[in-house]
Amino acid sequence: MVVIRLSRGGAKGRPFFNIVAAAKQTRRDGRFIERLGFYNPIAKDNEEGIRVAQDRLTYWRSVGAQVSPTVERLLKQQAAAKPAA
Repeated sequence: MVVIRLSRGGAKGRPFFNIVAAAKQTRRDGRFIERLGFYNPIAKDNEEGIRVAQDRLTYWRSVGAQVSPTVERLLKQQAAAKPAA
């Protein structure tokens, strides 16, 4: 099964996460199938905190990938933060 989850990077005390599609059996920071975006929890006001390739996210969901609860929460926060066009 494929799951969309966070993969940690960055230095000690300065976390940075990639949003990836990976096999459920792989380690958190191990091999992944595709990088879908990133999340920077310590982004300043003028920096981008989260970016997701929506087309690829839609594709992976359409083929049955499950989204982790944390990524689901981040996606909802991003959608709420964007102004409606």
